[in-house]
Amino acid sequence: MNNLFAILGSAFVFLAALVHIMIFFMESVLWHTPRVQQIFGVRSEDAPIIKPWAYNQGFYNAFLALGAGTGLVMMGSINLWPAGIALAMFAALSMVLAAIVLITSQRTMVRPAIIQGVPPLLGIIFLVLALNLG
Repeated sequence: MNNLFAILGSAFVFLAALVHIMIFFMESVLWHTPRVQQIFGVRSEDAPIIKPWAYNQGFYNAFLALGAGTGLVMMGSINLWPAGIALAMFAALSMVLAAIVLITSQRTMVRPAIIQGVPPLLGIIFLVLALNLG
């Protein structure tokens, strides 16, 4: 395994997990704040109606981050690194696919889709390079 690419891949998967934890907090914890509602383009009168959806969606993001983080921790073990890479890459791929769904469902969401999808995509690319150039 190429150590430089493995470190870069791990760093981008970690960054992706942090982004998804941030999204979790916005959707599930801070949804009631005007700033978060503004970030998501939600009118204050619509926020209570959307709150259950946002709360649920936030936990999806937290679970993706948990999968990525667990995979990264497992990668640190000699015996578990193959499973760790698989888990980290599965979580990262799920993040990338969610970003694609976001942008295809609403063209105005390009910026959020980039924020959500580019770090895990780079993580996958570097982890694949690490496996193939080692």
